[in-house]
Amino acid sequence: MKPRRRAVSLPALHYRRARSADIPAMSRIRLSVTENTLSDPSKVTLQMYRDYLDARGRGWVCCSGRRIVGFAYASRDDASIWALFIQPGHEGRGIGRKLMGFAEAWLFGLGAPAITLDTGRGTRAERFYAASSWLREPDDGGRNVRFRKQAPLAAPAP
Repeated sequence: MKPRRRAVSLPALHYRRARSADIPAMSRIRLSVTENTLSDPSKVTLQMYRDYLDARGRGWVCCSGRRIVGFAYASRDDASIWALFIQPGHEGRGIGRKLMGFAEAWLFGLGAPAITLDTGRGTRAERFYAASSWLREPDDGGRNVRFRKQAPLAAPAP
């Protein structure tokens, strides 16, 4: 007789606005991903993480228990997604979709007619955005792919 598998209980997920104390965890996650890696990690500075908390955008984190396992940043400057990263091992739990929802709602709430993002070609992220109603922009066949999402149409007045 086969031994029974025990169900693994994962801590509940909760989401909140990112704050400066989260920056070290977000940076670790950004540097731990195996796709969309930074060719030069020094190009994404701690100051950039701070700037996008409020001055230039807004950020959100997903926590599993007390650990941050994903984050997203939206840029007010150019109505784009500056970052969306999930800790390896936590993919496939809906974290990216939920974080993206916060970023999209915030940018569209500011009145952006469309928002954009860039991601690596041939990655899971590219497939995720294509499956999430983002439209691929024409490109030059380079290393990255650009996506665009139009603001939802407002419901007609009754």
